[in-house]
Amino acid sequence: MYNEILWICFAFFDLSLVLLAHHFLGKTGLFCMIVFNLLLCNIQVLKIVELFGITTTLGNILYASIFLSTDLLAEFYGKKEAKKAIYIGFFTLFLMTVYIQITILFKPSAFDQSQIHLTGLFSLLPRVMVASLCAFTLSQMLDIQIFHALRNYTKKKHLWLRNNVSTLTSQLLDSLVFCFIAFYGLMPFNEWLEICISTYIIKALVAVIDTPFMYFAHYLHTKKGNRTKE
Repeated sequence: MYNEILWICFAFFDLSLVLLAHHFLGKTGLFCMIVFNLLLCNIQVLKIVELFGITTTLGNILYASIFLSTDLLAEFYGKKEAKKAIYIGFFTLFLMTVYIQITILFKPSAFDQSQIHLTGLFSLLPRVMVASLCAFTLSQMLDIQIFHALRNYTKKKHLWLRNNVSTLTSQLLDSLVFCFIAFYGLMPFNEWLEICISTYIIKALVAVIDTPFMYFAHYLHTKKGNRTKE
């Protein structure tokens, strides 16, 4: 149960950090959390662990909480700001990958002890980056469209509905696209399928957990006297 307890604590910590960033820094804080979580989750995803009896990759908490950040942007600041966050995340992840590959290309000194570790850790990053960029962009765009469609349809009521339906649907697309590009052909099909399914299950679990955080963020935003975008 060690991994499970650590995972739950980490999920609550990261989701709480999203709320704190928004409360004190506004939409700038959400932009920061999206970029930070996107960069770090693409490093964490290289590690495979056992959670709740299934094999899955790390990075699911950080990646799933990005959807909370973009939904908060869409809810409070409008679709345009949410899309801006996607473009910023895409550009930053692309640059990080390019810069790390350039770093590895430098010939190390005879006294260097980090090259072998950097090469081992980031040798798969270009493929993971392509997978992440495709999955991130497609799923986030879908998430924003569904979120706003439900928001308009319900006349801004049923926050839980648009938060969960948009996230659960878009994360299914995200898991399929990412796992196919990043891992397909690198492992036996059964293992790949298990990771694909488990990745979605873990992300879906975070999506359900983040619903109270969405409501609390709405409460804090309203308490400060702010108005949401139409």
